[in-house]
Formats: sequence, C-alpha cells, structure tokens
Amino acid sequence: MPTWLIVVIVVVAVVVIAAVAWLVLQETQRKRLQRKFGPEYTRAVEENESPRAAQRDLADRERRHQELDIHPLSPSTRERYAQRWALIQEKFVDQPAGAVDEADEVLVSLMAERGYPTEGYDQQLSDLSVRHSSTLKHYRAAHETHTRHAETALSTEELRDAMVHYRTVFEDLLTDGADRPHGTDREQAAVRGGNRHEAGNERSNNERNGGR
Repeated sequence: MPTWLIVVIVVVAVVVIAAVAWLVLQETQRKRLQRKFGPEYTRAVEENESPRAAQRDLADRERRHQELDIHPLSPSTRERYAQRWALIQEKFVDQPAGAVDEADEVLVSLMAERGYPTEGYDQQLSDLSVRHSSTLKHYRAAHETHTRHAETALSTEELRDAMVHYRTVFEDLLTDGADRPHGTDREQAAVRGGNRHEAGNERSNNERNGGR
C-alpha cells in the first residue's frame, strides 16, 4: 500500500473519531442542560434560533452564575423574611392589592439578600434559572399579574393567585429548595383551587386567608 494512501486513511480516521467525539460531547452537554434547566431548556430552544444557540445561552447563564456571590441565608435572616411574609399575608385580608405589591418587593429584596443582581426582570429570570428553574413559571405568572394590576383593577381571586405564585418562589429562594421536594406540584394544585389550606375551597375563605 502506498505511503500516501496510508496517510489519507489515518487522516480520515482521525477526522471521523474527532467528529464522533464532538457529537458525543454535544449530546452529553444537551442532556446535562436538559436535566439542570428542565422546562427552561425547552423555553430557551423555543426562544433561540436553534438548539445549539439555546445551549450556548444556557451555558452563558451558568458562567455568569459562577461569578455571582450566591450564598444561603443565616437562620436569623431566614426568620426575618419569614416574618415579613407572614405580615404580607395578613395584610392581604384587608388590602389584597397592596399585599401583592409588597410581595413583589420582598421577593426582589430576598434575591438581593441571596446575592442575585436585581437590575431588571429579564436578568433576574436568567440568573434564577440556573438554580431555581422549577419555580420560574410561578415568578413569570406572578409578575404578569402584578404588571396587569398596575394598569387595571383585578379581582381578589386573581390577586390571591399571584400571592400563591409569589410564595412558591419566595419559599424556594428562602430555603434554596432544600425543604420543597414536592413544592412545585403542591403550589400548582393550590392555584387550581385544589388545596384548602393554600387556595381554599370557597371564595370567602380565600379572601379571609389571603392565599395562606
């Protein structure tokens, strides 16, 4: 066999091996990002021009997150925020609109306390998606209601739903997810009115308890 043919075969083999290795690496990265970001991975694919663009976006979020000083709360700080939230829920009884405003404010304050930048809603979503992707749908729903509430009067039921959504994100940030193995499903059921303690089976009980 001529030497040049041997060289060609070796080069082709190296190229094929490199291509296969690259494909395996890309597939491994895709599966890792899917596991980590969950529904946010699908959303990123839908919002970007291609799955590869979505993966680059999510990888960029991870790199940014690594540069942030994200830290857990001290027990005393956790207790302080828990007490603030309890007061907001009590306020909902007589001032549901004001309680929703305060819920949004305390959630942003909690993000800052954990070390998350709070310069804008879209950036908040991007930063939170790295470790709190499972509750981002609740933050989006609450934020959308809060935005509409600033423009028009909403029903007490709509405001109560926003409080439930805010609380889901609040608890996830407060505990870093440690105490919420089934929290997302439970809160989603509450939004549909399926849990008496969290959503209530009767409208009068909803207004009295304010989403508790």
